[in-house]
Amino acid sequence: MKNLSKTILAVLATGVLSCALFSQQAQATPINGIINFAGAVTLNGPFGTATAVTAWLNAHVEAGSTGDFAGIPVNTAVAFTAPWQFSPSVPVPALWSVAGFTFDLLSSTVIMHTNSVIAIEGTGVVSGNGFDPTAMTWSFTTQNRGGSTFSFSATGASVPDGGSAVALLGIALIGVEVLRRKLRIG
Repeated sequence: MKNLSKTILAVLATGVLSCALFSQQAQATPINGIINFAGAVTLNGPFGTATAVTAWLNAHVEAGSTGDFAGIPVNTAVAFTAPWQFSPSVPVPALWSVAGFTFDLLSSTVIMHTNSVIAIEGTGVVSGNGFDPTAMTWSFTTQNRGGSTFSFSATGASVPDGGSAVALLGIALIGVEVLRRKLRIG
């Protein structure tokens, strides 16, 4: 019985140690929050058939930014890269940058394209200001109302698990081993 207790204790100690080792990871510091922009755009043709933005006019931060973007003042100028071809989708490094953040556009999908509205969604990566590059989803809309006004917003994606799943798996495996040994002895 004394040997069984020592064995169980050794297995538990090994399991706890392995859980600790497997769950030790470098802690990422992702960018969190939403950032909103507005302004006007020039398109490469008539609104209903345009395939690219050729110029961004008066692009600025709008109200409603949250999280790590909350400290950027409303009306701060935003530098956008032009041209931006949205149909077909083309990745654009540094599509926008503001207050030390930079957004690399990875993909876009035209959701709606009529004579009065263009709506596009996609994915990209925001980096800067000491944060880790963070995947984000984004949306862009422009309306043809006496000039092509636009809005753009990006939202931080969820961060992968920091190791708690591995720790739980380790604890479960320890329990299975203890049960197996107990059944084999008894």
